Amino acid sequence: MSTGRITAAIRRFAPDPFTLGLIVTLVAASLWPASEAMAPTVARATDVAITVMFFLYGTKLAPSRVVEGIAHWRLQSLIFGATWLLFPVLGLILAQILPAVTSRDIVMGLVFLTLLPSTVQSSLAFTSIAGGNLPAAMCAATFSNIAGTVLTPLWVAVALSLQGDADTWSAIGEIVRLIVVPFAVGQVVRPWLAGWVSRNGRLLAITDRGSILLIVYGAVGRAVRLGIWSRLEASDLVVVVVVEAVLLAGMILTISRAARFVGLERGDEIAAIFCGAKKSLASGVPMAGVLFAPEQAGLVLVPVMLFHQMELMTGAWLSRRYARRNAETTSAVTPIGAPVAAEGG
Repeated sequence: MSTGRITAAIRRFAPDPFTLGLIVTLVAASLWPASEAMAPTVARATDVAITVMFFLYGTKLAPSRVVEGIAHWRLQSLIFGATWLLFPVLGLILAQILPAVTSRDIVMGLVFLTLLPSTVQSSLAFTSIAGGNLPAAMCAATFSNIAGTVLTPLWVAVALSLQGDADTWSAIGEIVRLIVVPFAVGQVVRPWLAGWVSRNGRLLAITDRGSILLIVYGAVGRAVRLGIWSRLEASDLVVVVVVEAVLLAGMILTISRAARFVGLERGDEIAAIFCGAKKSLASGVPMAGVLFAPEQAGLVLVPVMLFHQMELMTGAWLSRRYARRNAETTSAVTPIGAPVAAEGG
């Protein structure tokens, strides 16, 4: 194998910079968690980070995108059904099966993963690379995140009640205060801030990711003080990796088959896969910090962070595979060097 191919393979499977940042943050929180004296300050900073993050989401997401894409009802129904019906039902099934083989918090983390909205940035990026229906993907990802501010806590309430947890509705009150209200305010002021947001997209992306890293540091740090690593065993990680690999592969295959069954074109199928089979770490981290107790949030986030890397690696491979298929199809229809017919001929 040539050096160029080796380098390309390393780039394909190497963690992205954000994942590396998460790893560094996990190590830092494990070795140097905030002291008891600093814990309240970190907690307040985390609340501020969550509020600012969802306020910015509100300023960035255009409601018109949702309206424009609703007309493609078959595609949007498929993505919505995969994200908010099939995924959650599978999560509730896992909640009944997995307690026999792994810890309760890891089970809750896997269930919580299935209840999250789709990603936005990576879904659109992979759809674009694969040659899919980008406007429809933009609509679906946007709507998924808007719906997630309400549907995720409602699904978590159902999951927790089935697990016998109490006081779930107070957690929903917290998510309304820290997530729904800032998001709604962002939507209200969007007409005045949309231009500034579009001009400073890179700065806001750094702010988003920095906020997520702060939230991870706070959640994991609290969990470390409460003995997270003494409760997380190697067998737990094996269970998470195996279950998530099966879950991701199963969702991709199911969505692909369903898209063909309802007669969607290839571009729509691509959009459905990359929006319907992915889950958002960006939404999952702050929601976990609000919905779960400090001693539980750290372990709950482990499956979410592992799935994030898994879906990125799979998405990178799958999007290139679709792109190659599209190129081969184009070459077969119009051979290179073939004469192009003149207009009217």
